[in-house]
Amino acid sequence: MGERSSGRAKHGHNGQIILGLETSCDETAAAVVTPDGHLRSSIVASQAELHTRYGGVVPEVASRRHLELVQPVIRAALDDAGVGLDDVTRVAVTRGPGLIGALLVGLSAAKAIAWARGLELAPVDHLRAHVAALYLEPDALEPPFTCLLASGGHTLVLAVHDRSGFEILGSTLDDAAGEAFDKGARLLGLGYPGGAELDRLAADGDPDAFSFPVARLPGLDLSFSGLKTALLYAVRELSEPELDARRADLAASYQRAIVRALVGRLEAALAVTGHETMAVVGGVAANSELRESLPAARFAPLALCTDNAAMVASAGRFAEAVPLPGYLGLDAYASYDAS
Repeated sequence: MGERSSGRAKHGHNGQIILGLETSCDETAAAVVTPDGHLRSSIVASQAELHTRYGGVVPEVASRRHLELVQPVIRAALDDAGVGLDDVTRVAVTRGPGLIGALLVGLSAAKAIAWARGLELAPVDHLRAHVAALYLEPDALEPPFTCLLASGGHTLVLAVHDRSGFEILGSTLDDAAGEAFDKGARLLGLGYPGGAELDRLAADGDPDAFSFPVARLPGLDLSFSGLKTALLYAVRELSEPELDARRADLAASYQRAIVRALVGRLEAALAVTGHETMAVVGGVAANSELRESLPAARFAPLALCTDNAAMVASAGRFAEAVPLPGYLGLDAYASYDAS
């Protein structure tokens, strides 16, 4: 199944569990969470190795692999939790945003399970799920708080007033932060997934070696396209031997610029909201420099930063469930639904 990770909390089974499914991109994931937010199991089958040869996710390849993995991943999550389908009282599934073909695999599986067992289904927005990773016990975060959501597809600055949703205060006008990391990694000739590779290389470099621009926009919006272009020009100006010698410095300086932009916007948003707590979620929340730069912030647990179903099941506790048979007509969506 590729990379397989699991997590289990040692809590007694009370006869009510939520089964969460996530297939929005290239992770096939299932998790079991109790209604009070205790994580019983979390299984993630990564396709990273499969897509490495392409330098990025190929949607059709991802969808076909989800079809192969979704059933064994669900079975593994139930087995790890020590429960069966008879114990499931609600099914939660990512409806969007994401790759439509990939989303439809998880959505169809969730519909089939819910229909066969006569259960209600909770369709979950992927971005709200990332925030809901903070709501799992034993260290659940209570709103209100100001949150940075930074991933490969989205970068948002949020005011989280309650656990049912959030208010968008700012967003990226072009590339998401994770996308900027991945594109920068490709420019530096690094492997896939690029963000993690760039983070590792940056640890050996000097973040002050190159001066990369950080876009200054009004309000709380962000932009990373100019930064990416600056890295491209810097790479082009170096000979191959020079590039080999300074690759780590380029990575460190580029990473520093992205992190500086994210930290600046989150801290500015905190001043606007007046909240006492700031939080960071999404795949970029795993970045080591971002974590070091925000020691006072609450970060999603490392295992729950990248796509997973534990966050989906957590969000499913607060999403409006659709009763049988109304969910049979639900469709997936590619872009964020603010409704």
